[in-house]
Amino acid sequence: MADKILLGIIGGSGLYNLENVTQLQDIEISTPYGMPSSVYKRCKIDEYELVFLSRHGEKHSFAPHNINYRANIWGFKELGVTRIISINSTGGITKNHTPGTIALLDQIIDLTSGARESTYFDSDRVVHIDFTEPFCGDLKTLLIKSCVKAGIAFVENSVYICVNGPRLETSAEIRYFAMIGADVVGMTLMPEAVLARELGICFAGISIVSNKAAGISEGKLTVKEVKETVGLSYEKIINILKNLLPIMNYKQKCQCSESLKDAEM
Repeated sequence: MADKILLGIIGGSGLYNLENVTQLQDIEISTPYGMPSSVYKRCKIDEYELVFLSRHGEKHSFAPHNINYRANIWGFKELGVTRIISINSTGGITKNHTPGTIALLDQIIDLTSGARESTYFDSDRVVHIDFTEPFCGDLKTLLIKSCVKAGIAFVENSVYICVNGPRLETSAEIRYFAMIGADVVGMTLMPEAVLARELGICFAGISIVSNKAAGISEGKLTVKEVKETVGLSYEKIINILKNLLPIMNYKQKCQCSESLKDAEM
């Protein structure tokens, strides 16, 4: 294992492996919270190392509500990863979030609270972390710079609403989500983001809009459509990472690593 791994990547629907990237090692980790979704894949892009995890398992065997989110994030911590980028497929709600759009996330609306294990502090410690800004500002800035340098169009400051699934949404729900400010809808960003914050890991999200959401789409929503759109966006994701890795610093300059300061009762 290299002394320093710059980045952890979580891939979702349609992105099970980092193809055409140098694969170095598969790492299996057992955590206090059980087994992660799959092995962690240590990879290399140019001279920069990263670790990739398939959120749903390598054969997509875990539905969103059955993913062991706590084990997944804990495993990255054990590997020494200090920054994670979550890549997820979403339904587009607002007019500038059409299929194929790369959305850099700014805020979260969580509708999974209470339905999923969403904290590491549920026994002998009471901790209330600040989650006003759910994504690392420094990492978001670097992603913007990377997209610009790569010449990849993106939508900034997108709001992700996370639902429990596994069913897709009704058209009435989508109208409601639009009313409360959501741009894209998905099923996996929470509790990933809050668990990373509890462990002091910088966390940012990239959404690939794979389809128009229910009631906006003209036809039936299909899984095939999701996988095809994510597949077509794969090269964009790799180009973003190629431009991101060289401008990352090993040392965290943000406040993410101090998330527990003044948070415990």
